[in-house]
Amino acid sequence: MYESIEMIVRSAGEIVRGATHIDESVQEKTSHCDLVTKYDGMVQEYLRKELLTAFPEAGFYGEEEEVHDIAGKAAYFIVDPIDGTMNFVRHAKHSCISVGLMQDGVMEYGAVYQPYTDEMFTARRGHGAFLNGRPIRMRDVPLSESIAMFGSAIYYRDTIPATARLMQETLPLILDFRRSGSAALDICYVAAGRADVFFEACIRPWDYAAATLIAQEAGGIASALDGTPLRYIDRCSVAVGSPSNYPELITIVRRILNEQDMKGRIK
Repeated sequence: MYESIEMIVRSAGEIVRGATHIDESVQEKTSHCDLVTKYDGMVQEYLRKELLTAFPEAGFYGEEEEVHDIAGKAAYFIVDPIDGTMNFVRHAKHSCISVGLMQDGVMEYGAVYQPYTDEMFTARRGHGAFLNGRPIRMRDVPLSESIAMFGSAIYYRDTIPATARLMQETLPLILDFRRSGSAALDICYVAAGRADVFFEACIRPWDYAAATLIAQEAGGIASALDGTPLRYIDRCSVAVGSPSNYPELITIVRRILNEQDMKGRIK
């Protein structure tokens, strides 16, 4: 079953790698910084067709055009056809396809595929995390030894003060920051030990569903920034880290959230 999902996701990567004249198909969604191309729709439709052909009993929760068919479904796929669309538009070759499988309210399986580097991150609940079939494990280090990756939540402008405040508080405590433009890949990089902690003030489930399971199966902790469980059906902040640095991050966030001008700034 899970090998079939991986094969479908890899095949979808061929659409991304083969994209031409990307600039000609760019459209704005909610703002000038929230973009979509015809390839986002093409990849999503391919995934929807192939996944539901292989698993007709499942539902589908996709980013583009909010294709949501999950009512009454015990299992459904949570899909981001191209995470890192701005990178895709700019030919940065740092984007991915993310597919998570929710079963009875619990993330059961996740696959995040970087088609330009042919890196497939996968995890099945209770069975560990893998990169191209080889086990991966998160580095368990304190914030003082951590590289932090973050997302700017740029679509949700009301979160900017909280993001800036969190960066200001954490920068003196860490080794450095990284910002790649793909939350799913950032979280997978933390899972693989390429970085050590991740946060974003507000993203949607398709950005983090598969990747957070991969991080958890790699030995990490994933939650909303206030420490509450992730909400896979709505917007949510995300914090990912190791048993050592995650509590430190959450302590900083909770202190910030107690400040009057920060209330409501993190989703």
